Parts: sequence; structure tokens; C-alpha cells
Amino acid sequence: MTATAIHAPPPRRNGSRTAAIVVASVLGVLSLATGAAGAVALWGDSQRDDQGYFSTATHAYTASTAALTTEEIDLDAGIPDWLSGDDGGYGDVRLRVAAGDGGPVFAGIARTADVERYLAGASRTEVTDIDTDPFEAEYAEHGGAGRPADPASQDIWVVSTQGPGRQTLDWEAREGRWSVVVMNPDGSRGIDVDASAGVKIGLLEPLGWSLLGGSALLLLGAAGVGIAGLRRR
Repeated sequence: MTATAIHAPPPRRNGSRTAAIVVASVLGVLSLATGAAGAVALWGDSQRDDQGYFSTATHAYTASTAALTTEEIDLDAGIPDWLSGDDGGYGDVRLRVAAGDGGPVFAGIARTADVERYLAGASRTEVTDIDTDPFEAEYAEHGGAGRPADPASQDIWVVSTQGPGRQTLDWEAREGRWSVVVMNPDGSRGIDVDASAGVKIGLLEPLGWSLLGGSALLLLGAAGVGIAGLRRR
């Protein structure tokens, strides 16, 4: 009597197919996310004005002290080169300021340490927070009885402007700790100005197109992996 050997059927090789479908799905999700980020970057780039700046609306700022300043603006040297640019700049900043009564006004940017030395003993008001909708500025007032010297006579400013009517201050931002200062040209108390700020960053457009290109590559990769996984040998 001859024994009949019974062989079990070969196992189905579905593991690689399942893995391929999972990888394709992940690549597809990443493609959608990257494409959405690229679209947002390009939309943001389209919001620039005709001079290439993203600008705030003009709002009124007031102080009863001798100077109106921002909080310390800390531009970190650790920002990567692809974000700061080949020349080490962090983008162009534009400040537009005008006295409420149309008279003369001074605006300048200097290192925070220099500003603190210049205004030591004088009263100043620091803008600590801004809400945009609706607009509301929060201030912190620092007392002092002294009257600072005329701001234009100081050599601490990296950029400054002074005069009647609307003044425009352009600055190529650099690494360091900075403060923006607005004053009356004679250093007297009482600040009432209308101001707006803008920044020009050339990163958004190339970033947007790069993200869309990456999204397309991820989508092609997802399609390729999915087709390979579903193909029957």
C-alpha cells in the first residue's frame, strides 16, 4: 500500500502587498499636507503690497512719557542661513509714523542696551502687547524725572528719521537685541502718533513652490508604491 503525501498549500504572500498599501497611504497623506502648506505659503505671498511688504494697518499710539518704545526684539543668531539669507539679514522692516497733529516726530532703532542707557532716568512707555481685532495696545510705564537729550543728537541709532508729517524708517534686520523708539524731537513728554509696521520676506514664494513640488513627488511615489503592491505576480 502506497502512502499518499499531503502537502499544505503555500501561504499567501499578502504581507508585502499590505505594507505597500500602508506606505502608499502615508505618502498620499504627506502629499496632501505638503501641498496644503505650499498653497498657504503662496497665498500669504500674494498678500504683499506693491512694494513687497506685509504691512499692518495704521493705528494710534499714545504715551504721557518722554519716549514710546517696543519690547526687546531678539533676533537669534541661531536662525539658519536659508531663512536669514546669504547676507545674514532677517528681512527688511519698514516703520511709518506720523504725529497725530502733523508736527515733527522722531523714530529710531537701536540696540536695547543702548536705548536703556540713553533713557536711564527718563520716563518711557513700553508697548507690551497688541490685539489686532479689535485693535488694542497694552503698555507698561516706567517712571523717571529726567528729560533725555534730543534723540537725533545720539549716535546709537542704526537707522532713524525725523521731521513733520509721515516719516518712513527702513531697516534691514540683523542679529541682536533691538528696540524701536518714538519720541518728540526735543525729548519732551507726551507722545501721540499714528504708526504702521511692515516686513519684507522673500522666502514665501520659493518655499511655496518647493512645497508644491515636494507634494507632487510624494504623490507620484504613493502612486508607484500602490501600483507595485497591487500588481499580481
